[in-house]
Amino acid sequence: MIWEDECYLLSKRKFRENANIINIFTQKKGRVDGIVYGGNSRKIRNYLQISNKLFVSHNAKSENKIGYLKTELIKPVSPLYFNDKERTSALISICSLLNVLLPESQPNKNIYNSFEKLIVSLNLENWIYLYIFFELNLIKELGYDTNLSQNKFENININDFNKIKIDSYIYEVPNFLILKKIPDKFSNTLIKKSLNFTRYVMQNKFFMPNNIIFPKSRVILENYFN
Repeated sequence: MIWEDECYLLSKRKFRENANIINIFTQKKGRVDGIVYGGNSRKIRNYLQISNKLFVSHNAKSENKIGYLKTELIKPVSPLYFNDKERTSALISICSLLNVLLPESQPNKNIYNSFEKLIVSLNLENWIYLYIFFELNLIKELGYDTNLSQNKFENININDFNKIKIDSYIYEVPNFLILKKIPDKFSNTLIKKSLNFTRYVMQNKFFMPNNIIFPKSRVILENYFN
């Protein structure tokens, strides 16, 4: 199995003395893991950072065995936000979610493209709202549509929220998610409620039914907006 692709680094862990096992989100192959020999060398270690965009060459003896990856840096992402705790936390959070939720070796161009769009948009002032919409879209792409726009309310205020029953759960949902519009004003309360909502949905639909631990990095991001 030989192929080449661009990707984003989702996670890495040490493997033997001078190698790493990395998990990547590729454009054509979806989420893939592989061994990078020399991954602990200074040259490679410096760019094997979570969320960085890479070019990889993959080689494996069969589909059932872990492959070997040669990596090159396309674009550094994580260094852009080393001095920004919130944005760094968002990068780690979304990479952790993708690493857990994406099925192995199943491409999803919609998620890949929206993830890449989010990466490019992190420098914008309203980046956290874009992050929230990304999570909502991720939930939909993974097979669960909350259908928020189907709920009709009179005189709906974009800066307020409503209680909505989805399946057997009642959620507090900010109205801007129902309207699919980004508020003009920055509000920690709205952001916190939005992150609560998407977290609860992911926990109820993906994590708890499969006995998967919810990423701590995602909770840390949420706590920045108390």
